[in-house]
Amino acid sequence: MYSSKNNQVLQVKNLVIVSIVISGLLFLSIWSPSFIKIFSPFQSYTCPSSYNAEVLLVNTQLATQQDELERALSGASMKNKTLIIAILNKAYVEGEKPMLDLFLDSFWVGEDTQFLINHLLLVAMDQIAYDRCMFLRLHCYRLVTDGVDFGGEKLYMSRDFINMMWRRTLFLAHVLQRGYTFIFTDIDVMWLRNPFLRIPGNETDDMEISCDKFGTKQWCRNNLINTGFYFVRSNNKTIDLFNKWYISKNNTKYIGMKEQDVLKSMIQGGEFKELGLRVSFLDTLYFSGFCENSKRFGLVTTVHANCCRTINAKVVDLTAVLRDWKKLKELIVGWKKKKRGETVIGWSDHKACYNSWRGFNESLA
Repeated sequence: MYSSKNNQVLQVKNLVIVSIVISGLLFLSIWSPSFIKIFSPFQSYTCPSSYNAEVLLVNTQLATQQDELERALSGASMKNKTLIIAILNKAYVEGEKPMLDLFLDSFWVGEDTQFLINHLLLVAMDQIAYDRCMFLRLHCYRLVTDGVDFGGEKLYMSRDFINMMWRRTLFLAHVLQRGYTFIFTDIDVMWLRNPFLRIPGNETDDMEISCDKFGTKQWCRNNLINTGFYFVRSNNKTIDLFNKWYISKNNTKYIGMKEQDVLKSMIQGGEFKELGLRVSFLDTLYFSGFCENSKRFGLVTTVHANCCRTINAKVVDLTAVLRDWKKLKELIVGWKKKKRGETVIGWSDHKACYNSWRGFNESLA
């Protein structure tokens, strides 16, 4: 009986001692992580958090891309941190006569435009477009968007088309944040003369935007804008604009709208004025397009295949544009006394682009 009680007392004492030791170890493990490293031989073999590994991987990828972007921007930039940016995917580099080749041809046959190729940065949305760009030994940057396929033709107003336009806006916002001023141009814009000669060099305008239809005044906010060609100067106001512009895509009143229409709504709603932006609109007399041909052929700086639905149609009609341009140059050389702006010549009809809308318009009926 006595020995039984002694055993019980001994067991209680042992339990108390064990409890004290465990409590002490828990206290040390909380307040002294180094203690665990010393006394836990299996600590180094525990699996790392998958979340932390993913975050580390994403941060590494972003840092790498940012470094590559800076190298690409600085490589194409002029001394004043100004460059030309165009975005392309494999739809623009494939075919018997790719759109990219036509775009580059315009620089070669244009007036005072050849050297501008050295300041052109092509942003590829897929690997095929990037490989083609590198093969041509141009300034190239591969824009990676995980989980999204931006290769192939994106028909006007399709979901992929809208998503790609918004991705473009976000990328250009990052460029502005790095202090680079640029002309953004679609690949379906023919550069016949140097547009920088028509952009004020005294930094009076924060932004200059091309138009599908031009009214009577370059400051009128009712002009029908086109974001396929515009100039934007990097400053705090334009950076705020692009950030606000991109965020607006999540606004319920803009859901499903392409970035161009959202920007137009922001202009007409007075948001440019609130940001203190000075914006002018480019006259189609100089910055022509298929929506509204310039009436003064000899004054045209660029020609945009706007109001055209498919790439094949654009290639056909832009080929005609370059053919018309070469005829004009021949006339100027052979008839030097005639003023360039009065040369009697016009654009070929844009038949292929006109026909590209037939099925689309019928589907809306």
